Amino acid sequence: MRLLVFGQTGQVARELQRLAPQARYLGRDAADLAHPETLGAILRAAAPEAVINAAAYTAVDRAETERSEALLINGQSPAAMAEACAALGVPFVHISTDYVFDGSGVQPFRPTDPTGPVNHYGHSKLVGEAGVRASGAVHAVLRTSWVFSAHGTNFVKTMLRLAQTRDRLTVVADQHGGPTPAAAIARACLTLAQTLRDDPAKTGVYHFAGAPDTTWAGFAREVFAQARLAVAVEDISTSAFPTPAARPLNSRLDCTSTETTFGLPRPDWREGLRDVLKELEVLA
Repeated sequence: MRLLVFGQTGQVARELQRLAPQARYLGRDAADLAHPETLGAILRAAAPEAVINAAAYTAVDRAETERSEALLINGQSPAAMAEACAALGVPFVHISTDYVFDGSGVQPFRPTDPTGPVNHYGHSKLVGEAGVRASGAVHAVLRTSWVFSAHGTNFVKTMLRLAQTRDRLTVVADQHGGPTPAAAIARACLTLAQTLRDDPAKTGVYHFAGAPDTTWAGFAREVFAQARLAVAVEDISTSAFPTPAARPLNSRLDCTSTETTFGLPRPDWREGLRDVLKELEVLA
């Protein structure tokens, strides 16, 4: 399968390169998502058999002030990719986020539940989803949450960095969700792309998040426990840790349809964490 991937240095794109080194990966120098009008020609020239969009504007707080850029990259560019895929007759897999929901309640959100982002990052991702669905392309919008890996900037690496100089940390304990290894997301994207080639009727919106659900404080405790670091974690509320962009309190995702349709169960994030810590040489 001639696979084209938008993204080269992000967490999921890096994991995709390990799993599918034969695919073509487009970084910002080859495909600038701030210019969605150029993406159709890039796709036509590449003539792929499937496309994965693993590129995004991910600076959640900065998106509150850089709204136009976030909307171009997360909103308009995925729509342009999907429109080109529709014209080429190839499937399109697009990674989205739990932040398209408002975070209310305590039940896991289903793919069909009403959306209502509480920050501009979530809004920009929701615009992208709508553009993909409207394009007519065979597609899978894959919403995920709390992504981590040995690459880039993420919660695990932040906790390890802070642990170098602190023996006590305050961490938010009233936001709930499923940490998700980037490696598992990459594997899921490849499965979705291949399945959609064989069975276009499986087009739609799906959820994929690590299990079991936890809080950021619980996530931190597991990081320190596995890394054998003597760092105490003190629970605090979201209100005690204000950020420019509001965060949803409930990021739990119901992933039932993803397992039923594609045979992809929720990955155990604790196992994924062990793999990441080994790669970072924290564990032997």
